[in-house]
Amino acid sequence: MTHSSRGLGLQDHSAVLHRISERLATRFTGVFATETVERYVFESYTALARTATITTYLPATTEHFTADRLTALATSKGISVSEAPEVLFVCVQNAGRSQMAAALLTVESKGRIRVRSAGSMPAAEVDPNVITVMSEMGLDLTKDYPKPLTDDVVRASDVVITMGCGDSCPIYTGKHYEDWDLPDPAGEPVDRVRAIRDAIHERVKALSASLLEKDQSLA
Repeated sequence: MTHSSRGLGLQDHSAVLHRISERLATRFTGVFATETVERYVFESYTALARTATITTYLPATTEHFTADRLTALATSKGISVSEAPEVLFVCVQNAGRSQMAAALLTVESKGRIRVRSAGSMPAAEVDPNVITVMSEMGLDLTKDYPKPLTDDVVRASDVVITMGCGDSCPIYTGKHYEDWDLPDPAGEPVDRVRAIRDAIHERVKALSASLLEKDQSLA
Protein backbone atom coordinates (compact mmCIF):
# COMPACT_ATOMS: atom_id res chain seq x y z
CA MET A 1 0.00 0.00 0.00
CA THR A 2 1.49 3.32 -1.01
CA HIS A 3 1.14 6.21 1.35
CA SER A 4 2.36 9.77 0.99
CA SER A 5 3.64 11.61 4.02
CA ARG A 6 2.97 14.98 2.41
CA GLY A 7 0.06 16.74 4.02
CA LEU A 8 -0.06 14.23 6.85
CA GLY A 9 1.61 15.18 10.09
CA LEU A 10 1.90 13.89 13.60
CA GLN A 11 -1.61 15.02 14.53
CA ASP A 12 -3.13 13.03 11.68
CA HIS A 13 -1.63 9.81 13.00
CA SER A 14 -1.58 10.60 16.71
CA ALA A 15 -4.30 8.12 17.65
CA VAL A 16 -2.80 5.23 15.72
CA LEU A 17 0.66 6.03 17.08
CA HIS A 18 -0.72 5.79 20.61
CA ARG A 19 -2.18 2.37 19.74
CA ILE A 20 1.19 1.29 18.36
CA SER A 21 2.79 2.49 21.60
CA GLU A 22 0.37 0.39 23.62
CA ARG A 23 1.09 -2.75 21.56
CA LEU A 24 4.84 -2.30 21.80
CA ALA A 25 4.67 -1.45 25.51
CA THR A 26 2.93 -4.79 26.03
CA ARG A 27 5.52 -6.57 23.89
CA PHE A 28 8.40 -4.99 25.84
CA THR A 29 6.79 -5.30 29.28
CA GLY A 30 9.48 -5.57 31.92
CA VAL A 31 12.10 -4.31 29.49
CA PHE A 32 11.20 -0.67 28.88
CA ALA A 33 8.84 1.77 30.56
CA THR A 34 5.71 2.76 28.66
CA GLU A 35 7.02 6.33 28.38
CA THR A 36 10.23 5.12 26.73
CA VAL A 37 8.31 3.04 24.20
CA GLU A 38 6.00 5.93 23.35
CA ARG A 39 8.93 8.32 22.91
CA TYR A 40 10.60 5.89 20.52
CA VAL A 41 7.39 5.45 18.52
CA PHE A 42 6.92 9.18 17.98
CA GLU A 43 10.64 9.75 17.29
CA SER A 44 10.65 6.93 14.74
CA TYR A 45 7.53 8.26 13.02
CA THR A 46 9.05 11.73 12.75
CA ALA A 47 12.32 10.35 11.33
CA LEU A 48 10.54 8.24 8.69
CA ALA A 49 8.11 11.01 7.74
CA ARG A 50 10.98 13.32 6.75
CA THR A 51 11.22 11.57 3.40
CA ALA A 52 8.95 12.88 0.66
CA THR A 53 7.08 9.64 0.17
CA ILE A 54 6.85 6.36 2.03
CA THR A 55 6.25 3.29 -0.08
CA THR A 56 4.77 1.30 2.75
CA TYR A 57 2.01 2.44 5.03
CA LEU A 58 3.70 4.92 7.39
CA PRO A 59 2.23 3.84 10.76
CA ALA A 60 2.95 0.17 10.01
CA THR A 61 6.48 1.06 8.97
CA THR A 62 6.84 3.06 12.17
CA GLU A 63 5.80 0.08 14.27
CA HIS A 64 8.31 -2.22 12.57
CA PHE A 65 11.13 0.34 12.78
CA THR A 66 10.42 1.14 16.44
CA ALA A 67 10.31 -2.53 17.42
CA ASP A 68 13.70 -3.10 15.80
CA ARG A 69 15.18 -0.04 17.51
CA LEU A 70 13.88 -1.17 20.90
CA THR A 71 15.27 -4.65 20.34
CA ALA A 72 18.64 -3.10 19.46
CA LEU A 73 18.47 -0.84 22.53
CA ALA A 74 17.81 -3.83 24.79
CA THR A 75 20.81 -5.63 23.31
CA SER A 76 23.12 -2.62 23.61
CA LYS A 77 22.16 -2.14 27.27
CA GLY A 78 22.64 -5.82 28.06
CA ILE A 79 18.98 -6.23 28.98
CA SER A 80 18.66 -9.01 26.42
CA VAL A 81 21.44 -11.15 25.00
CA SER A 82 21.68 -11.89 21.31
CA GLU A 83 23.09 -15.34 20.59
CA ALA A 84 23.80 -14.40 16.97
CA PRO A 85 26.43 -11.98 15.66
CA GLU A 86 24.87 -8.63 14.77
CA VAL A 87 25.84 -6.81 11.56
CA LEU A 88 24.83 -3.34 10.43
CA PHE A 89 25.24 -2.16 6.83
CA VAL A 90 25.27 1.61 6.34
CA CYS A 91 25.25 3.61 3.10
CA VAL A 92 24.01 7.10 2.30
CA GLN A 93 20.43 6.45 1.15
CA ASN A 94 19.83 2.89 2.40
CA ALA A 95 18.19 2.36 -0.97
CA GLY A 96 20.79 0.24 -2.74
CA ARG A 97 24.08 -1.17 -1.48
CA SER A 98 23.17 -1.62 2.17
CA GLN A 99 19.76 -3.09 1.31
CA MET A 100 21.32 -5.64 -1.05
CA ALA A 101 24.05 -6.54 1.44
CA ALA A 102 21.56 -7.04 4.26
CA ALA A 103 19.32 -9.29 2.18
CA LEU A 104 22.25 -11.32 0.87
CA LEU A 105 23.83 -11.80 4.30
CA THR A 106 20.52 -12.96 5.75
CA VAL A 107 20.34 -15.64 3.05
CA GLU A 108 24.00 -16.63 3.19
CA SER A 109 23.93 -17.03 6.97
CA LYS A 110 20.59 -18.86 6.89
CA GLY A 111 19.36 -16.47 9.57
CA ARG A 112 22.23 -17.23 11.95
CA ILE A 113 23.41 -13.61 11.79
CA ARG A 114 21.21 -10.71 12.90
CA VAL A 115 21.30 -8.19 10.06
CA ARG A 116 20.24 -4.54 9.87
CA SER A 117 20.74 -1.72 7.40
CA ALA A 118 20.43 2.05 7.60
CA GLY A 119 21.24 5.27 5.75
CA SER A 120 22.92 8.49 6.80
CA MET A 121 20.50 10.36 4.50
CA PRO A 122 17.75 7.82 3.72
CA ALA A 123 15.88 8.00 0.43
CA ALA A 124 12.12 7.77 0.06
CA GLU A 125 12.18 4.21 -1.30
CA VAL A 126 14.41 1.34 -2.31
CA ASP A 127 15.87 1.82 -5.81
CA PRO A 128 13.61 0.07 -8.37
CA ASN A 129 16.60 -1.41 -10.23
CA VAL A 130 17.87 -2.83 -6.95
CA ILE A 131 14.50 -4.50 -6.41
CA THR A 132 14.71 -5.89 -9.95
CA VAL A 133 18.18 -7.43 -9.66
CA MET A 134 17.45 -8.87 -6.22
CA SER A 135 14.24 -10.45 -7.52
CA GLU A 136 16.41 -12.29 -10.05
CA MET A 137 17.88 -14.13 -7.07
CA GLY A 138 14.46 -14.82 -5.59
CA LEU A 139 14.78 -12.08 -2.98
CA ASP A 140 11.80 -9.75 -2.57
CA LEU A 141 12.73 -6.23 -1.43
CA THR A 142 9.38 -4.65 -2.28
CA LYS A 143 8.40 -4.48 1.41
CA ASP A 144 11.74 -3.09 2.55
CA TYR A 145 12.17 0.62 3.19
CA PRO A 146 15.06 3.04 3.80
CA LYS A 147 15.73 3.57 7.50
CA PRO A 148 17.58 6.42 9.17
CA LEU A 149 20.80 5.62 11.00
CA THR A 150 20.22 5.66 14.75
CA ASP A 151 22.61 5.35 17.67
CA ASP A 152 20.84 2.33 19.16
CA VAL A 153 21.37 0.07 16.13
CA VAL A 154 25.06 1.00 15.96
CA ARG A 155 25.53 0.23 19.66
CA ALA A 156 23.84 -3.16 19.25
CA SER A 157 26.05 -4.22 16.35
CA ASP A 158 29.19 -6.34 16.54
CA VAL A 159 30.22 -5.47 12.98
CA VAL A 160 29.49 -2.22 11.12
CA ILE A 161 30.01 -2.15 7.36
CA THR A 162 29.98 1.30 5.76
CA MET A 163 29.58 1.96 2.06
CA GLY A 164 30.38 5.49 1.00
CA CYS A 165 28.79 7.30 3.93
CA GLY A 166 32.00 8.87 5.20
CA ASP A 167 32.27 9.57 8.90
CA SER A 168 28.52 9.81 9.53
CA CYS A 169 28.50 6.55 11.48
CA PRO A 170 29.42 6.94 15.17
CA ILE A 171 32.46 4.98 16.33
CA TYR A 172 32.29 2.85 19.47
CA THR A 173 35.06 0.76 20.98
CA GLY A 174 34.71 -3.01 20.86
CA LYS A 175 33.09 -3.08 17.43
CA HIS A 176 34.58 -4.17 14.14
CA TYR A 177 34.31 -1.56 11.38
CA GLU A 178 34.89 -2.09 7.66
CA ASP A 179 34.43 0.24 4.71
CA TRP A 180 33.44 -1.44 1.45
CA ASP A 181 34.43 0.77 -1.46
CA LEU A 182 31.64 -0.05 -3.89
CA PRO A 183 29.89 2.16 -6.47
CA ASP A 184 26.48 3.61 -5.72
CA PRO A 185 23.77 1.94 -7.86
CA ALA A 186 21.55 5.05 -7.79
CA GLY A 187 20.71 6.11 -11.34
CA GLU A 188 22.67 3.25 -12.89
CA PRO A 189 21.24 0.89 -15.53
CA VAL A 190 20.18 -2.61 -14.53
CA ASP A 191 23.33 -4.26 -15.92
CA ARG A 192 25.51 -2.01 -13.78
CA VAL A 193 23.37 -2.59 -10.69
CA ARG A 194 23.59 -6.33 -11.30
CA ALA A 195 27.40 -6.11 -11.32
CA ILE A 196 27.34 -4.15 -8.05
CA ARG A 197 25.04 -6.79 -6.56
CA ASP A 198 27.46 -9.55 -7.54
CA ALA A 199 30.42 -7.68 -6.05
CA ILE A 200 28.51 -7.24 -2.80
CA HIS A 201 27.53 -10.90 -2.84
CA GLU A 202 31.18 -12.02 -2.97
CA ARG A 203 32.06 -9.84 0.01
CA VAL A 204 28.98 -11.02 1.91
CA LYS A 205 29.93 -14.67 1.40
CA ALA A 206 33.35 -14.05 2.92
CA LEU A 207 31.87 -12.04 5.81
CA SER A 208 29.28 -14.71 6.57
CA ALA A 209 31.85 -17.51 6.55
CA SER A 210 34.19 -15.53 8.81
CA LEU A 211 31.55 -14.58 11.37
CA LEU A 212 29.95 -18.01 11.54
CA GLU A 213 33.34 -19.71 11.88
CA LYS A 214 34.27 -17.34 14.69
CA ASP A 215 30.87 -17.81 16.34
CA GLN A 216 31.27 -21.59 16.16
CA SER A 217 34.72 -21.46 17.74
CA LEU A 218 33.29 -19.53 20.68
CA ALA A 219 30.40 -21.98 21.18
